[in-house]
Amino acid sequence: MRTATLQRDTKETRIYGKLKIEGRGKYQVATGIRFFDHMLELFTKHGGFDLDLKADGDLDVDQHHTVEDVGIVLGRLFSKALGDRRGINRPVTLYCPWTRRWRW
Repeated sequence: MRTATLQRDTKETRIYGKLKIEGRGKYQVATGIRFFDHMLELFTKHGGFDLDLKADGDLDVDQHHTVEDVGIVLGRLFSKALGDRRGINRPVTLYCPWTRRWRW
């Protein structure tokens, strides 16, 4: 199973995250920003992975630090869980203008 856990503490935020890539779209998300929670829940559900995320931030100042640091944590969680990235295929469509043909 590709999983990762991370704790990130800064002056402005304290974030705990746990990710399971081969999940079932289950989530426990609490950032203190309800719309942001909703977007993360949809991202998790439709992405088919499991995410536990708890963020405490300086929301009395603004939401910027919380959103920014959650993004950093998510990126690190995915990077850590994917490891050496074996088995990942990236589809591509390429148009070569000098040949005027599509290449697959």
